[in-house]
Amino acid sequence: MLNMEIKLRKHDILPVLVAMFMMVALCPISALAQSKRITGKVVSSVNSEIVQGVNVLVKGNSRKGAVTDGEGKFSLEATPNDVLVFSFIGFKSKEVKVGSETTFNISLDEDATQLTELIVTGSRNTGRTILETPVPVDVISIKDIMGELPQIDLAQMLAFVAPSFNAVRSQGGDLNSHVDPVQLRNMAPNQILVLVNGKRRHTSALLITETAVGSPSTTVDLMTIPVSAIDRVEILRDGAAAQYGSDAVAGVVNIILKKGTNKLTANLTGGGYANTGGQAGALTKSGKPDGFNYQFDANYGFKIGDKGYFNMSGQITQRRPTLRPFVNDWGFFDKTYLNNLRTDKAGNPVITNPELINAQAAGNTSQIAALTTETGLMTARGLTKADFAVYAGMPAITLGSTFYNAGYEINPTTTIYSFGGASYKYLEGFSCYFRRPAQTDRFNYLLYPNGFRPQMTSNTSDVSNTIGLKSKIGEFSVDFSNTFGRNTMRLGMVNTMNASLGSNSPVNMNLGTHQFSQNSTNLDMSRYFKGIMNGLNIAFGAEMRIENYKIMKGQEESYAYGTAGVVTVGKDGLLVGPDGKPLENASSVPIVDANGNPLAVTAGQQVTVKSLSSNCQCFAGFGPKNERNEFRTTMAAYLDAELELTRKFLVAGAFRLENYSDFGGVTIGKLAARYSITKTLSLRGSIASGFRAPSLQELNYTHTATAFVPDKNGIPQPLDVTTYPTNSTAARVLGIKGLKQEQSRTYGIGLTYQPAPGFEVTLDAYQIDVDNRIFRTSYFNASEVGNNYSEVIGEGEAQFFVNGADVRSKGLEAVGNYTLNLQKGKSLTFTLATILSKNTVLNRKVLDLNVANLTSEQIVEKYLSRDVIGQFETGTPRTKLIGSVTYRVNRFNAMLRGTYFGTVTERSVSSDNDGNFYDQTFSPQAVFDLSFGYDLNRNVKVSIGGSNIFDKYPQILRPENQGFYLYSNNQQGSNGAYYYGRLTFNF
Repeated sequence: MLNMEIKLRKHDILPVLVAMFMMVALCPISALAQSKRITGKVVSSVNSEIVQGVNVLVKGNSRKGAVTDGEGKFSLEATPNDVLVFSFIGFKSKEVKVGSETTFNISLDEDATQLTELIVTGSRNTGRTILETPVPVDVISIKDIMGELPQIDLAQMLAFVAPSFNAVRSQGGDLNSHVDPVQLRNMAPNQILVLVNGKRRHTSALLITETAVGSPSTTVDLMTIPVSAIDRVEILRDGAAAQYGSDAVAGVVNIILKKGTNKLTANLTGGGYANTGGQAGALTKSGKPDGFNYQFDANYGFKIGDKGYFNMSGQITQRRPTLRPFVNDWGFFDKTYLNNLRTDKAGNPVITNPELINAQAAGNTSQIAALTTETGLMTARGLTKADFAVYAGMPAITLGSTFYNAGYEINPTTTIYSFGGASYKYLEGFSCYFRRPAQTDRFNYLLYPNGFRPQMTSNTSDVSNTIGLKSKIGEFSVDFSNTFGRNTMRLGMVNTMNASLGSNSPVNMNLGTHQFSQNSTNLDMSRYFKGIMNGLNIAFGAEMRIENYKIMKGQEESYAYGTAGVVTVGKDGLLVGPDGKPLENASSVPIVDANGNPLAVTAGQQVTVKSLSSNCQCFAGFGPKNERNEFRTTMAAYLDAELELTRKFLVAGAFRLENYSDFGGVTIGKLAARYSITKTLSLRGSIASGFRAPSLQELNYTHTATAFVPDKNGIPQPLDVTTYPTNSTAARVLGIKGLKQEQSRTYGIGLTYQPAPGFEVTLDAYQIDVDNRIFRTSYFNASEVGNNYSEVIGEGEAQFFVNGADVRSKGLEAVGNYTLNLQKGKSLTFTLATILSKNTVLNRKVLDLNVANLTSEQIVEKYLSRDVIGQFETGTPRTKLIGSVTYRVNRFNAMLRGTYFGTVTERSVSSDNDGNFYDQTFSPQAVFDLSFGYDLNRNVKVSIGGSNIFDKYPQILRPENQGFYLYSNNQQGSNGAYYYGRLTFNF
């Protein structure tokens, strides 16, 4: 573990970078005089298929080289005396002397022990491999592993092969299940930067208010990118804000798209969950297998003449929901319902138990007695407790997406390229408590006589496009590009109502639309100087980014307060019903004055008789007060250099200036180094500073939702809570300040070791300190705040996004890969990867709030509550280990993978009468995946397998914490065993 207290300042980095820049200016170029342009093509010796991504390096100068394109072609400068080295994962390396030739046709022999490949993330120098980088980078070949994994979307694939990567799939909780938030090193989703082909990817419009680490966050929706379009994913596990911009505090995920042509690949996958019901006994309801899903994806590339390619991919996904009911016993019908004691706002009786009326008319005394009990009425209506259960589970998803990647060589030094795609996703999730008839303020007999279970929906459209030009200006490589992306989410609710509108309420509603747009224009230049020491690569560039965030209102009924419970008095008199008795409120209690007499009212007066809940049930619609249309412009410039002081010693530095239109300017930097102790053992380390401005979503999101807080009997009761932006009146009156930027410092040290061909080991320790981390406060109500706060927020409660604390994340990561060739046609591949991490809140930041009726200790707890701190510190596994073994023999392959999730502790804000909090620690969990594959012929492969094949469920929550969930959701989740079959086609 690290415990370094080092601050990175710009005056520490500038001397090194200035020296590097001066060496560039003095660089001699005479050594290039005898160079000539070398071109060629690389194919496989087995089937003569082109091989893209092959490293072509000049021997003795690993900083000079090229990579084969989608047609297997390469081009570079070399002298007649140079020797070219061709290498790529899965093939034997080959050396070829240049001599007098200028064109080469190279064939490579397959060899599974060759695992080292070139990367492009974390280094702007051509020809850097995994073991040569000064910072840790994982390279995951999606095209090679997708046929062996049970998972069918990118986020879940990465979560089960890369231990530092996480994508907690929520099984409920308002909109939290509509996008899977991605994380690195147990940091928040908005502290990871996602790139596609090295260009910044836009985030989802959705602000996820409850993440696995307790922080509100935006995230990239990886489901919008079809897996069939992806060649590989490079995960940079190091602070890279100085290289790529803000959000790269924990690292970078770079998705590299396919470029191949004249080859059709496709996958047809189907699967489902066993749904055995888990180990919770009567609290669960076992059911038939569910969660059936079907996915078809395909990829094909076209040649554009002899100098270009157009690669396109498509995907269609259909997922059915998984239902994991929590069969509770919270009292479904109250006495007023069972005994027909309710009245409408005018005092007329409302018959809620017609079965009782019929029994009374028939004089059936035994039936009368039974029907006045909850059990008796449920029996008469054919209902069980399971019909009132809370549903957690995976949402139903219908998804269609397409992506393309194209390039065309205009001349030997200039290439135009473009990539992008479009997707549409419809999702229906389980995120709401069942509304029981006993909840009189949220009930309507005509619409839902036995209560109802609202469900949230979202219609998401996502579009993106990048177009760019790569060329040469003198000796400098130039890349000029523009990237546009937009994510639009139309939110809805089905099987719901607005109780304050009465029986006229719609039952399906449009809640509003969120939209996030981003346009980035980039100019990047780089040059490699062979004559400076052992080689210097220098890069510099600029970026302009424009962002726009919109909240557009939904239909009026979704956010309005209706008059179903309001009486407009016709004439002066008393507030009584037709029987002359006082009108009753929603709890069937007479409305009287201090003396117990009916209220005196005057003509035209409006009196709220029934306090019926306003807004759409479960999740209020976005109204005019929530609408937003906010813009931001960001300008940035960077300088990046890598200097090989000797053949063994590499130093790298980056320096970035960034200016936000709403947060001003910032200067950040990074230094990194690698030293080769031997040919197979190297040490590496880095230190970096970072900056992250609050997202437009964090700054402007506002909404009213229904929270459920347990009463003294442990039964969750509804509570309307509004999240206000920090520039609102509610925030200013309370004393909440505007959000500030987060500032970070990252330190890393590690080693790489390659004891034998095909055997690689990396070990890295890190520490990330973040100041002013953004969290969400607990609830503040008017009676607690005092100072006439009810005039600002009304009867509900308020919460805010605040810079709640300074935090630290530190850990140790280890990755090992070993491929063993047993004999011809047989091989064993072993992988073992782990992360040991620890998150700590260093300093809770509390303002001097204008609160009259809370102690200072209570204010501290409200500002950053212990359950939020617990979620950050211990709410996700601090140990995660993934081990796998793959066996291949001729046409057959088998894979067994185990994933170990460490201990999780969830902290509570509730306690017993002795002050003991209802905290709970969950024991470690281990799940296993298994797959078998067989090549029917060279074109068709069949595979079967499963995830969590032993049907392991996590521990059940303690009774005091059983609300929406029955199981903890922060390890493997409660879906249980999943089994699948897949056909893979290659033509």
